Parts: sequence; structure tokens; C-alpha cells
Amino acid sequence: MNDVAITTAGLMKHRSWFAVCRSFILKIMEKLDIDNWEVSILFCDDPFIAELNRRYRGVEGPTDVLSFSQAEAENSQLRPGAVIELAGDIIISLETLKRNAETASVSDNEELKRLLIHGLLHLMGMDHDEEPSDMLIKQEKLLSDFKKEKIV
Repeated sequence: MNDVAITTAGLMKHRSWFAVCRSFILKIMEKLDIDNWEVSILFCDDPFIAELNRRYRGVEGPTDVLSFSQAEAENSQLRPGAVIELAGDIIISLETLKRNAETASVSDNEELKRLLIHGLLHLMGMDHDEEPSDMLIKQEKLLSDFKKEKIV
């Protein structure tokens, strides 16, 4: 059984769509055959994520999503079905999400789903350094599979 905790930093605490967001990420985890994972999702503003981006990646400025795996060994990959307590954290800037959605001419709902999937794939150990990226292909396939899901 998977569990997802959702919280905020620098934003209004209780968003009406948190429960739907939690349900969505649990469906994605089920589709990916992930079991026994605890994932934390933190929604924040640009200054909060910019500080994390600078501190942990050495990159100045905000980004849309960061993932922090809690895998025990450096460079280890969490595998679906692994028995662990905490898979990791996904941090999403709602301000950058909104700008991304406007730039790409997509809804906030679609962009939020994209970022949630993206963060989860990173927790699974996937990366998108190479082109074309298997991770980004999988991300867009999952997004397509769940295109009718409404979060916000």
C-alpha cells in the first residue's frame, strides 16, 4: 500500500484539490507497479524552490520540480515493489508551474500532472540527461493515459 502526504510552504495551507492530487499520484504509482512507498509532495512558491535549487543543485533561480530520493545508498535506484518506508520528496513551485503552462499553452491541470509524474519518475531513479529521453517519453505516455483526470 502506498501513501502520499501533501503540504505547502509559503502558500495557502489547504487547497481544495489536494485530495484529488493525492488520488492522482496514487493512480500513477499503481500504473507503475509501485508498492509500499511513502511519498511527500510539497507545493511552494518560487523563492522557496529557488533556495533548494541553489543549495542542492548549485543552480540559481527557481525551477518547476525537484525530487529528493531517500534511497539509502548514493546512486541506488528505488524499484517498484521495494519494501521501504520513505521513497522521497517531490517539490513543485506553483508559480513556475503556472508560467510553464502559459508558455506551453496547456492547462494548469495538465502541467501539474506532468510535474507530478516527472517527480515520481525521478524518485524511481530515472533521469533525462540523454536525448531522446526514455524518462520523458514515459512521462508523456503516462500523461496521455491519464489525460481525462482532473486535479485543478
